[in-house]
Amino acid sequence: MNRPNPPSAAQPGGTNITILGIGQMGLVCAGVLTDADRPPTPAHQAIPQAVAHAVAMWGHDANQVGSLAQTRRSDKLPGFTLPSDVRVPLKDKDALHYADVLVCAVPVQSLRATITRLRPLIPKKAGIISVAKGIENGTLMRPLQIIADALQDDPDGKPRPLAVLSGPTIAGELARCLPATMVAASDQPHFAEIVQGLFTTRWMRIYTAQDVMGVELAGATKNVIAIAAGMLDGLQAGNNAKSALLARGLAEITRLGTALGASRETFFGIAGVGDLATSCFSLEGRNRTCGEALGRGTKLQDYLRRSKHVVEGVATTKSVMDLAKRTGVDMPITAAVHSVLFEGLDPVDAIATLMARQPKPERVG
Repeated sequence: MNRPNPPSAAQPGGTNITILGIGQMGLVCAGVLTDADRPPTPAHQAIPQAVAHAVAMWGHDANQVGSLAQTRRSDKLPGFTLPSDVRVPLKDKDALHYADVLVCAVPVQSLRATITRLRPLIPKKAGIISVAKGIENGTLMRPLQIIADALQDDPDGKPRPLAVLSGPTIAGELARCLPATMVAASDQPHFAEIVQGLFTTRWMRIYTAQDVMGVELAGATKNVIAIAAGMLDGLQAGNNAKSALLARGLAEITRLGTALGASRETFFGIAGVGDLATSCFSLEGRNRTCGEALGRGTKLQDYLRRSKHVVEGVATTKSVMDLAKRTGVDMPITAAVHSVLFEGLDPVDAIATLMARQPKPERVG
C-alpha cells in the first residue's frame, strides 16, 4: 500500500529527508539540502542535484523545537534563518514517518539514546547519514556503529544504507555559504553517491570514499588535538608551537587509525588533515575555543556549564585514550590533554612534559 504524500512532499525524483538534531550542524545541513544553487547534474549522478528535496527537522527538546518552528532562528547559530520550506514538526512521528533518508546531527554521547527512542518510528528502508564526530564512552563505538547497534535491524535482512559525511565544517562558515568540501564514506558506494548528490551545491563539493572507519576516526580524534591547540592559544605559545602540534597530532591520529585497520591515506585527506587544520586554527571551532579558555585558567566544568554547545572533544578524549591503551599506540598529545581535562594537570606543565620527551627521529603514522 502506498503511503499518503507528506506535507511539503519532495518533487518527483526528490527525497524526503529528516535531520535529527537542531544544533549548529543540523541547522546548516538543512540549509545545504534546500539550497537551490546547484551545478548541472553529472550523467552518472545517483541523485539529480537540481531536484527539490523535502526536509524536516527533529529535536529532543519540545520547547526548542517549538521556538525554532515559530521564529526560524536559534541562538546556537546566530544570524542563520532556517529556510521557510523546512518543516519542524512538534511530534516525533510527523518528523520521521515519511523519511527516505535520516541525517544524524546528534552529539555522539546522546546518539544511542536518541536512536533507541526513535527506533519504532524510523522507516525500515531509510538510509542514514551521520555527521556526528566522536567516540562513545565505554563501548568505544563510532557513530555509525552506535546507530547500527541501537537500531537492531534484522541481521538476515538487506543491510540498511549507512554513510558518514565529514570534513572541515565550521558551522558559521557553512551558514554563510562559503566554499567548503566534505567526504561521504559508505560501505555501499551507491549510497555514498546518493549522499554526494544530496549535499552538492555550487559552493559545497562532496567527494566519495569507502573508508568509513578512517573518516569517522579522523573526525573524532581531531577534536582532541584541537583542544590542545586552543590551550596553546590561551597560553600565547605562538603559531610555531601550534603548527608543530598539528603535525605531531596528525602523526598520532594516523598511528591509531592504521592500528585499528583504517587507511593511512584517509588521514592525509579532507576528512583528516583538512578537518584537523580547520579545527586547530578557526576562531569559531568549539573544541579549540574550549582549550583556549583552559589555557587562560578557566576550569573545565565552569566552561562547559556556560557553553551553549556540546564540546565533543572532551568526552572523546576519554575514549581515544582507551583505544590507545587497547591498541598499544603511543599518543602523547592525547595523554597530555586527558591529564589537563580529568587529572588537574596545568596546561603549562602539559606543554613542558611534551617538550621534555626523549629526542627521536621524526615518524609520521
